[in-house]
Amino acid sequence: MSILSLALTRRWLGWLAFTTLFAVVCVGLAQWQWARRVEAVAEIRVVAQNWDAAPVALREVLPGDAPLAPEAEWTPVVLEGEYLLDEQLLVRNRPLTGRPGFEVLTPLLLDTGEVFIVDRGWVPTGEAQDSPDVVPAAPRGPVEVIVRLKPGEPTIAGRGAPEGQIATIHLPELAERVEGGPVITGAYGLLDSESPAPAERPTAALRPAPDEGPHLSYTFQWYLFALLGFIGYGWALRQEHRSLREDESGEPARRRERRSGPTDDEVEDAIVERQASEISSA
Repeated sequence: MSILSLALTRRWLGWLAFTTLFAVVCVGLAQWQWARRVEAVAEIRVVAQNWDAAPVALREVLPGDAPLAPEAEWTPVVLEGEYLLDEQLLVRNRPLTGRPGFEVLTPLLLDTGEVFIVDRGWVPTGEAQDSPDVVPAAPRGPVEVIVRLKPGEPTIAGRGAPEGQIATIHLPELAERVEGGPVITGAYGLLDSESPAPAERPTAALRPAPDEGPHLSYTFQWYLFALLGFIGYGWALRQEHRSLREDESGEPARRRERRSGPTDDEVEDAIVERQASEISSA
Protein backbone atom coordinates (compact mmCIF):
# COMPACT_ATOMS: atom_id res chain seq x y z
CA MET A 1 0.00 0.00 0.00
CA SER A 2 1.37 3.39 -0.94
CA ILE A 3 1.53 6.14 1.65
CA LEU A 4 -1.05 8.10 -0.37
CA SER A 5 -3.47 5.18 -0.28
CA LEU A 6 -2.96 4.89 3.47
CA ALA A 7 -3.60 8.62 3.92
CA LEU A 8 -6.90 8.26 2.04
CA THR A 9 -8.25 5.59 4.35
CA ARG A 10 -11.15 6.53 6.58
CA ARG A 11 -9.12 6.49 9.79
CA TRP A 12 -6.34 8.70 8.50
CA LEU A 13 -8.78 11.08 6.85
CA GLY A 14 -10.35 11.41 10.31
CA TRP A 15 -6.98 12.21 11.83
CA LEU A 16 -6.34 14.75 9.06
CA ALA A 17 -9.68 16.42 9.81
CA PHE A 18 -8.83 16.54 13.52
CA THR A 19 -5.37 17.97 12.78
CA THR A 20 -6.90 20.59 10.50
CA LEU A 21 -9.44 21.57 13.16
CA PHE A 22 -6.64 21.84 15.72
CA ALA A 23 -4.68 24.08 13.34
CA VAL A 24 -7.72 26.30 12.70
CA VAL A 25 -8.19 26.76 16.46
CA CYS A 26 -4.50 27.58 16.89
CA VAL A 27 -4.59 30.13 14.06
CA GLY A 28 -7.70 31.71 15.57
CA LEU A 29 -5.97 32.04 18.94
CA ALA A 30 -2.89 33.45 17.23
CA GLN A 31 -4.96 36.12 15.51
CA TRP A 32 -6.69 36.94 18.81
CA GLN A 33 -3.32 37.42 20.50
CA TRP A 34 -2.19 39.59 17.60
CA ALA A 35 -5.30 41.76 17.95
CA ARG A 36 -4.55 42.12 21.67
CA ARG A 37 -1.03 43.24 20.82
CA VAL A 38 -2.32 45.80 18.32
CA GLU A 39 -4.59 47.22 21.03
CA ALA A 40 -1.72 47.35 23.54
CA VAL A 41 0.59 49.09 21.07
CA ALA A 42 -2.15 51.63 20.27
CA GLU A 43 -2.63 52.36 23.99
CA ILE A 44 1.12 52.82 24.46
CA ARG A 45 1.16 55.23 21.51
CA VAL A 46 -1.72 57.26 22.98
CA VAL A 47 0.04 57.57 26.36
CA ALA A 48 3.29 58.65 24.70
CA GLN A 49 1.46 61.21 22.59
CA ASN A 50 -0.82 62.76 25.24
CA TRP A 51 0.67 62.34 28.71
CA ASP A 52 3.19 65.19 28.49
CA ALA A 53 1.16 67.42 26.16
CA ALA A 54 0.36 71.00 27.15
CA PRO A 55 -3.02 71.35 28.94
CA VAL A 56 -5.94 72.55 26.84
CA ALA A 57 -9.52 73.62 27.55
CA LEU A 58 -11.94 70.81 28.35
CA ARG A 59 -14.33 71.51 25.48
CA GLU A 60 -11.52 71.36 22.93
CA VAL A 61 -11.22 67.65 23.69
CA LEU A 62 -14.70 66.78 24.95
CA PRO A 63 -17.34 68.66 22.95
CA GLY A 64 -20.96 68.17 23.97
CA ASP A 65 -22.03 64.96 25.70
CA ALA A 66 -20.15 62.58 23.39
CA PRO A 67 -17.92 59.96 25.06
CA LEU A 68 -14.20 60.61 25.12
CA ALA A 69 -12.49 59.55 21.88
CA PRO A 70 -9.92 56.76 22.42
CA GLU A 71 -7.13 58.84 20.88
CA ALA A 72 -7.85 61.66 23.38
CA GLU A 73 -7.35 59.57 26.52
CA TRP A 74 -4.73 60.95 28.94
CA THR A 75 -4.96 64.42 27.40
CA PRO A 76 -4.29 67.10 30.08
CA VAL A 77 -7.02 69.73 30.44
CA VAL A 78 -7.22 72.76 32.72
CA LEU A 79 -10.37 73.37 34.78
CA GLU A 80 -11.48 76.15 37.09
CA GLY A 81 -14.17 75.86 39.72
CA GLU A 82 -14.84 74.82 43.29
CA TYR A 83 -14.78 71.35 44.80
CA LEU A 84 -18.08 69.99 46.16
CA LEU A 85 -16.53 68.57 49.31
CA ASP A 86 -19.79 67.16 50.66
CA GLU A 87 -20.24 65.07 47.46
CA GLN A 88 -16.90 63.27 47.72
CA LEU A 89 -16.97 59.48 47.16
CA LEU A 90 -14.51 56.59 47.52
CA VAL A 91 -14.06 53.92 44.85
CA ARG A 92 -13.57 50.48 46.41
CA ASN A 93 -11.07 47.73 45.56
CA ARG A 94 -8.34 49.84 43.97
CA PRO A 95 -4.97 48.20 44.67
CA LEU A 96 -1.73 50.08 44.11
CA THR A 97 1.64 48.29 44.02
CA GLY A 98 0.04 45.32 45.75
CA ARG A 99 -1.63 47.29 48.55
CA PRO A 100 -5.45 47.50 48.88
CA GLY A 101 -7.01 50.92 48.85
CA PHE A 102 -9.48 53.41 47.42
CA GLU A 103 -9.56 56.18 44.84
CA VAL A 104 -10.92 59.53 45.95
CA LEU A 105 -13.53 61.13 43.66
CA THR A 106 -14.26 64.79 44.35
CA PRO A 107 -16.78 66.53 42.03
CA LEU A 108 -15.65 69.93 40.75
CA LEU A 109 -18.31 72.57 40.11
CA LEU A 110 -17.04 74.42 37.04
CA ASP A 111 -17.54 78.09 36.39
CA THR A 112 -19.93 77.04 33.61
CA GLY A 113 -22.28 75.45 36.17
CA GLU A 114 -21.42 71.88 35.09
CA VAL A 115 -19.90 69.30 37.42
CA PHE A 116 -16.77 67.38 36.44
CA ILE A 117 -15.64 64.28 38.35
CA VAL A 118 -12.02 64.55 39.51
CA ASP A 119 -10.12 61.48 40.72
CA ARG A 120 -7.74 63.11 43.19
CA GLY A 121 -5.68 59.96 43.74
CA TRP A 122 -5.27 56.85 45.88
CA VAL A 123 -5.42 56.24 49.64
CA PRO A 124 -4.68 52.95 51.45
CA THR A 125 -7.19 50.89 53.37
CA GLY A 126 -7.18 51.59 57.10
CA GLU A 127 -5.35 49.54 59.69
CA ALA A 128 -8.45 48.50 61.60
CA GLN A 129 -11.38 48.99 59.21
CA ASP A 130 -12.39 48.62 55.58
CA SER A 131 -12.05 52.34 54.90
CA PRO A 132 -9.15 54.79 54.84
CA ASP A 133 -7.74 56.05 58.10
CA VAL A 134 -7.27 59.51 56.57
CA VAL A 135 -8.44 61.10 53.31
CA PRO A 136 -6.46 64.28 52.56
CA ALA A 137 -8.90 67.14 52.12
CA ALA A 138 -9.33 68.98 48.85
CA PRO A 139 -8.70 72.74 48.87
CA ARG A 140 -11.69 74.96 49.61
CA GLY A 141 -12.81 77.87 47.50
CA PRO A 142 -11.89 78.64 43.90
CA VAL A 143 -9.30 76.28 42.49
CA GLU A 144 -7.54 75.64 39.20
CA VAL A 145 -6.82 71.99 38.47
CA ILE A 146 -5.09 70.10 35.69
CA VAL A 147 -6.39 66.60 35.05
CA ARG A 148 -5.78 63.88 32.49
CA LEU A 149 -8.94 62.62 30.83
CA LYS A 150 -10.15 59.06 31.20
CA PRO A 151 -13.31 57.38 29.88
CA GLY A 152 -15.86 56.20 32.42
CA GLU A 153 -15.96 52.59 33.54
CA PRO A 154 -18.78 50.09 32.93
CA THR A 155 -21.13 49.14 35.71
CA ILE A 156 -20.61 45.77 37.42
CA ALA A 157 -23.80 43.80 38.06
CA GLY A 158 -24.28 42.57 41.60
CA ARG A 159 -21.44 44.60 43.12
CA GLY A 160 -22.47 47.07 45.76
CA ALA A 161 -20.72 49.43 48.16
CA PRO A 162 -21.33 50.97 51.60
CA GLU A 163 -22.56 54.51 52.07
CA GLY A 164 -20.09 57.04 50.72
CA GLN A 165 -18.44 54.50 48.44
CA ILE A 166 -18.99 53.16 44.91
CA ALA A 167 -17.85 49.98 43.17
CA THR A 168 -16.89 51.48 39.81
CA ILE A 169 -16.50 54.88 38.17
CA HIS A 170 -19.73 54.62 36.20
CA LEU A 171 -20.39 58.23 35.22
CA PRO A 172 -24.17 57.94 34.57
CA GLU A 173 -24.57 56.54 38.09
CA LEU A 174 -22.49 59.40 39.49
CA ALA A 175 -24.67 61.85 37.58
CA GLU A 176 -27.66 60.54 39.55
CA ARG A 177 -25.90 60.69 42.91
CA VAL A 178 -24.03 63.99 42.73
CA GLU A 179 -25.97 67.19 43.33
CA GLY A 180 -24.91 70.69 42.47
CA GLY A 181 -25.33 70.72 38.69
CA PRO A 182 -25.40 68.54 35.58
CA VAL A 183 -22.53 66.03 35.64
CA ILE A 184 -20.33 65.66 32.57
CA THR A 185 -20.50 61.97 31.65
CA GLY A 186 -18.18 61.87 28.65
CA ALA A 187 -15.05 61.50 30.79
CA TYR A 188 -13.57 62.05 34.21
CA GLY A 189 -10.09 63.28 35.12
CA LEU A 190 -7.04 61.96 36.99
CA LEU A 191 -5.63 64.82 39.01
CA ASP A 192 -2.22 66.08 37.97
CA SER A 193 -2.04 69.32 39.96
CA GLU A 194 -4.26 71.83 41.75
CA SER A 195 -3.77 75.45 42.72
CA PRO A 196 -3.79 76.41 45.50
CA ALA A 197 -2.05 73.17 46.40
CA PRO A 198 -2.98 71.54 49.74
CA ALA A 199 -0.33 70.48 52.23
CA GLU A 200 -1.16 66.83 51.55
CA ARG A 201 -3.00 65.02 48.76
CA PRO A 202 -3.82 61.41 47.82
CA THR A 203 -1.17 59.45 45.93
CA ALA A 204 -1.16 60.61 42.31
CA ALA A 205 -1.93 58.22 39.46
CA LEU A 206 1.12 56.58 37.92
CA ARG A 207 2.00 56.88 34.27
CA PRO A 208 1.13 53.58 32.53
CA ALA A 209 4.20 51.49 31.80
CA PRO A 210 4.89 51.04 28.05
CA ASP A 211 4.50 47.27 28.20
CA GLU A 212 2.71 45.52 25.35
CA GLY A 213 2.75 42.20 27.19
CA PRO A 214 3.58 38.72 25.84
CA HIS A 215 1.02 38.82 23.02
CA LEU A 216 3.60 38.76 20.20
CA SER A 217 5.37 35.67 21.54
CA TYR A 218 2.01 33.96 22.15
CA THR A 219 1.05 34.73 18.54
CA PHE A 220 4.13 32.93 17.22
CA GLN A 221 3.60 30.04 19.65
CA TRP A 222 0.06 29.38 18.42
CA TYR A 223 1.20 29.43 14.78
CA LEU A 224 4.00 27.02 15.73
CA PHE A 225 1.51 24.69 17.43
CA ALA A 226 -0.59 24.65 14.25
CA LEU A 227 2.49 23.70 12.21
CA LEU A 228 3.57 21.06 14.71
CA GLY A 229 0.14 19.44 14.45
CA PHE A 230 0.69 18.72 10.74
CA ILE A 231 4.29 17.63 11.36
CA GLY A 232 3.09 15.15 13.97
CA TYR A 233 0.39 13.90 11.60
CA GLY A 234 2.94 13.33 8.83
CA TRP A 235 5.39 11.58 11.16
CA ALA A 236 2.70 9.20 12.49
CA LEU A 237 1.47 8.45 8.96
CA ARG A 238 5.01 7.65 7.80
CA GLN A 239 5.66 5.39 10.80
CA GLU A 240 2.52 3.34 10.15
CA HIS A 241 3.31 3.08 6.43
CA ARG A 242 6.79 1.79 7.25
CA SER A 243 5.33 -0.77 9.66
CA LEU A 244 2.88 -2.01 7.02
CA ARG A 245 5.65 -2.41 4.46
CA GLU A 246 7.66 -4.48 6.94
CA ASP A 247 4.65 -6.72 7.57
CA GLU A 248 4.08 -7.18 3.83
CA SER A 249 7.70 -8.05 3.04
CA GLY A 250 8.28 -10.11 6.19
CA GLU A 251 11.66 -8.41 6.65
CA PRO A 252 12.21 -5.69 9.20
CA ALA A 253 13.84 -2.56 7.94
CA ARG A 254 17.57 -2.58 8.65
CA ARG A 255 18.76 -0.03 11.11
CA ARG A 256 22.40 0.77 11.42
CA GLU A 257 23.50 0.29 15.01
CA ARG A 258 25.81 2.86 16.44
CA ARG A 259 28.77 1.60 18.43
CA SER A 260 30.43 3.59 21.11
CA GLY A 261 33.73 1.61 20.94
CA PRO A 262 35.93 -0.53 18.64
CA THR A 263 34.55 -3.60 16.85
CA ASP A 264 35.43 -7.20 17.88
CA ASP A 265 37.81 -7.52 14.93
CA GLU A 266 39.62 -4.37 15.95
CA VAL A 267 40.01 -5.69 19.51
CA GLU A 268 41.42 -9.03 18.26
CA ASP A 269 43.88 -7.29 15.92
CA ALA A 270 45.10 -5.13 18.80
CA ILE A 271 45.69 -8.20 20.99
CA VAL A 272 47.64 -10.00 18.23
CA GLU A 273 49.80 -6.95 17.57
CA ARG A 274 50.55 -6.53 21.28
CA GLN A 275 51.56 -10.22 21.62
CA ALA A 276 53.79 -10.02 18.52
CA SER A 277 55.45 -6.94 19.91
CA GLU A 278 56.14 -8.70 23.25
CA ILE A 279 57.65 -11.74 21.49
CA SER A 280 59.97 -9.65 19.28
CA SER A 281 61.21 -7.66 22.25
CA ALA A 282 61.92 -10.79 24.38
